[in-house]
Amino acid sequence: MNYEFFIAKRIIGSKAYKNSVSAPIIKIGITAIAIGIIVMLIAIATGLGLQKKVRDKVVAFNGHVTINNYDTNASNESLAPISKNQEFYPDFNDVEGVKHIQAVATKFGVIRTKTDFDAIVLKGVGADYDWSYLKAFLVEGKLPDYKSKISNDVLISSYLANRLQFKVGDTFQTVFGKQSENQVPSIRQFKIVGIYNSGFQELDKTFMIGDIRHVQRLNKWKPDQVGNFEVFIDDFSKLETKGVEIYKNTPSHLNTQTVEQKYYTTFEWIRIFDNNTYGIIGIMIIVAGINMITALLVLILERTQMIGILKSLGSSNWSIRKVFLYNAMYLVGLGLLFGNVIGLGLLFAQQKFSLLKFPNPEQYYVTVIPVHISLDYIVLLNIGTFVACMLMLLVPSFIITKISPVKAIRFE
Repeated sequence: MNYEFFIAKRIIGSKAYKNSVSAPIIKIGITAIAIGIIVMLIAIATGLGLQKKVRDKVVAFNGHVTINNYDTNASNESLAPISKNQEFYPDFNDVEGVKHIQAVATKFGVIRTKTDFDAIVLKGVGADYDWSYLKAFLVEGKLPDYKSKISNDVLISSYLANRLQFKVGDTFQTVFGKQSENQVPSIRQFKIVGIYNSGFQELDKTFMIGDIRHVQRLNKWKPDQVGNFEVFIDDFSKLETKGVEIYKNTPSHLNTQTVEQKYYTTFEWIRIFDNNTYGIIGIMIIVAGINMITALLVLILERTQMIGILKSLGSSNWSIRKVFLYNAMYLVGLGLLFGNVIGLGLLFAQQKFSLLKFPNPEQYYVTVIPVHISLDYIVLLNIGTFVACMLMLLVPSFIITKISPVKAIRFE
């Protein structure tokens, strides 16, 4: 093994090698490896980044799993109340991996101004509400506080603020439908203390965040009655499993629904990026492999005389093949090195400076192209590319076994 590696090293370092006919072809092979790894890194990082961003936005407004009553209501409004006096609330200890549970309630309403109006859903939240998700979307003002007495402060989206010409500090009236035919519509006045922008227009144009006690009073519910519970888990990859566990640990009169089930179309759409990413990886590895195969064949052809001399000295076919495979290993490693430096540099620059943005952010639910950088996929991608290229190079190296020592030494 030592002498094969030594010969390969001498070939790479020799002036003849650097000035040979194969030198430009080998440089093209290295460049193909580098470009391939750059494209694959960008494809994976942006695909995972977009999936994570969209997923986090949907989870922010719904939780990972929703617990509600069995009913035929397919809308966003809470109709049948649930008592807060449940064994799983306020701590869901029966299911491992549940990090938070909160009680919410929703109510349809119409915001009314002097010149315009718009339909919204008032999402009522209480003291147990986890603001960490919405805090990341806050673009102006502050988050409301619902821990003490009932509050008229609300959080609205920048979509509604722009449409209705609202700003932080403004007050407005909202009309809520009547509960029965004998009742008149209810009117509530709210004050805007903060404006958020999740970039997910379907959600931004729907939800206004307010005090849950307003929804309870409008629906004539008791203080311990809510519309549904939102459950948050630690690991999204275990969503399906945890969804089943949560369902088994809730009373039989309550139903559970994961965020993927509720927003099936959205999650099916972001899964398409996985297929695109796999396709790009496959194409890039094939292109890089073909370039390296070409470079190796040219190198073997150029070193035919050396192969003949080594065979005449008693070297086996496999030992000579290893000389060229070591050479190819070095070249593939060089391409991976350059590709990782450039690719990761571009990704870190995008992550820090947000250089590239979507031309139509409403189609992708985000404005800036997101990237997700993880050591796991970087290592796996590099190992996979290296192994795939080396396996592909085993085939052209087989041509060495067909070279005759006598004809090789006479080869010009």
